Amino acid sequence: MAGMTARDPDPRSASDPGPDRVVGPDRVVGLAAARRSLEGLALGDAFGERWFPLFREPRRAYDEIAARETPAESEWLWTDDTAMALAIHRVLDECGVIDQDRLALAFALAFEADPGRGYGYGMHMLLPALLAEPESWRTLAAGLFDGGGSLGNGAAMRVAPLGARFAADLDLVAEQAARSAEVTHAHPQGIAGAVAVAVAAALSVRCELTVAAVAEATPKGPVRDGLARAAELPFATEPRAAAGLLGSGSRIRADDTVPFAVWTAVRHRDDLTAALWATAEGGGDTDTTCAITGGIVAARTGTDAVPAIWRARREPLG
Repeated sequence: MAGMTARDPDPRSASDPGPDRVVGPDRVVGLAAARRSLEGLALGDAFGERWFPLFREPRRAYDEIAARETPAESEWLWTDDTAMALAIHRVLDECGVIDQDRLALAFALAFEADPGRGYGYGMHMLLPALLAEPESWRTLAAGLFDGGGSLGNGAAMRVAPLGARFAADLDLVAEQAARSAEVTHAHPQGIAGAVAVAVAAALSVRCELTVAAVAEATPKGPVRDGLARAAELPFATEPRAAAGLLGSGSRIRADDTVPFAVWTAVRHRDDLTAALWATAEGGGDTDTTCAITGGIVAARTGTDAVPAIWRARREPLG
C-alpha cells in the first residue's frame, strides 16, 4: 500500500495464522467474490449516503425512496465505510490474511488521506494515534468509550468483502473477521457484528444465505439475539416496520444495525437493487446499513444488474 515504507510493521506477527489457507480454485473464486462484494458495498454506501439531511430533508427522502426515485446528484461519494473496506482489501491482497499491525496503519493512512469521509468520534480519537504507532491499537482500541471498547457498527460495515474472499472456509471467515474488528472495536459486540456480516457474505457466495444460519454462526450476545429475532420476522413485513423492530443503525451500535441489514439482504438475496431500496426504507444510518446489505448481496450477484446510472454516478474505487 502506498505510504507503507520505513515505518511498516512486519507483515507477519507471531499471532498471525500464517499464509492464506484458501488456495487453488477456491482462492480464485474468493478473490472474484471479494471484488464483487467490495463494489456492492461501495455502491450501497454511496447510495445510502444520499438519504441523509445533508442532501435532502427527511420527508423528501422518505417520499423519494417510496417512489423509487433515483437520487439526482451527478456524483455519489462513498464514506468511511468504503475507505476502511478498501484498507482491509489491500492488506489481504498483500498479506493473504489480516496482519493487525499492518491493518492499523492502513486504517490510519486512509484517515490521514481524507478525514472528512464521515468517521465516527471513536475513529477520530484512535486513528491519528495509530499513524505514529500502529501497534498501539492493542491498548488504545480497548481504552475507547471509558475502557469498554467500541461496540459500534464500524467493524461490521467494512467486512463483507473479507467474508466473500474466504467463503470456502467459514471458520477462517469468522477468525479473520474478528481479527479485522479487534484493531478498532475491542468490545465483544463490535466484534460479533463483524463476524455476522462476514459470515453472511460468505454464505451469500455459497448460495446458503439465511438469517438463521448467520445467527447460528454469530457469537452470543445482543447481535446474535437481534439476528434470532430477525430470523423469525416474515419477509412480508414492510422494511420500515422491520427496522422499527430490529433497529436501523440510528444508535450506531452493531446490535442496532446488523440484524436489519442482514434481514434485507436475505429478503432480496437475488436482487441488489431491491435490497438497497428496501434497506433505505428503514431509515437510520442508511449509508452503513446499505453498505452492509450491498456487500452481502453483491458477493454473489455483483453489480451488473443495478441501473447503469447508479454505477456511473458512484465514486470510483480507484
